[in-house]
Amino acid sequence: MKIIRFMHENKCFYGKLNEDLSIDRILINDYLELFSDFKCEKTKFSLNDVKLLSPIDAPKQDVICLGINYLEHAKESYKFKGIDFDGQRQDAVYFAKRVNEFKNPNDELVLNGLKLDYECELALILKKDAYKISANFDDYIFGYTILNDVSERAIQNKHKQWYMGKSLENSCPFGPFINTDLTIKQASNLEIKCYVNDELRQNSNTNLLIFDIEYILKELSSYTKLKAGTIISTGTPSGVAMGFTPPKFLKSQDKIECKIENLGSLINYIKVENECSIN
Repeated sequence: MKIIRFMHENKCFYGKLNEDLSIDRILINDYLELFSDFKCEKTKFSLNDVKLLSPIDAPKQDVICLGINYLEHAKESYKFKGIDFDGQRQDAVYFAKRVNEFKNPNDELVLNGLKLDYECELALILKKDAYKISANFDDYIFGYTILNDVSERAIQNKHKQWYMGKSLENSCPFGPFINTDLTIKQASNLEIKCYVNDELRQNSNTNLLIFDIEYILKELSSYTKLKAGTIISTGTPSGVAMGFTPPKFLKSQDKIECKIENLGSLINYIKVENECSIN
């Protein structure tokens, strides 16, 4: 099932997107209610007649993210920082991304920054609490979607932690829908691509994750209880702006398109306002 959130006549609804692009309205008030039984109303909409919103308006907690979780991205990241990389990753890198509100598909991202970067990522949403789990991982996942982990590299490198460089206002597009039909096995073999102004920048597959979905869930839940509604973004492949020589950082009027197989296309546009001070 493809779960969307949309606006029609200035009202927000949840819906089930059908193959013919019709929408069945879902009778809930909050996406956490989706994890229980819900009903689809007979009222139908057309995708062409509504404004598509992010499938979740805001996370219940900070988004949990994986850093440098594709080998080729690890190489370009270390090169950008001027650090030798031995080709080994012993442990996963986890960090949090503050998101006050997810940005919608086709939204303009009004950002303040000097070195703005894109990161197309596979994200998953948990449907129930997970603590010290070691099996039946599919039972904990509600669905998958696309997350663009827009980053400000100058701020990210200024601080010892990545939190602020990853948490600029308006820096997290999300969607266009949540696919609830994928198993972990299927989600672990999806083409993942990112285009900037129709130029292919990122081109990889989720089967190249260094630390896979089951590993992530097992390790994170061994440390802390992951609450229902938790969103985990699994990392981005190589081809980000900082990986080019010279870097291809984002600028006003750039178009970003993140595409993941079976999860659609997430398109956004960049508007750079006052540059952040990083001194």
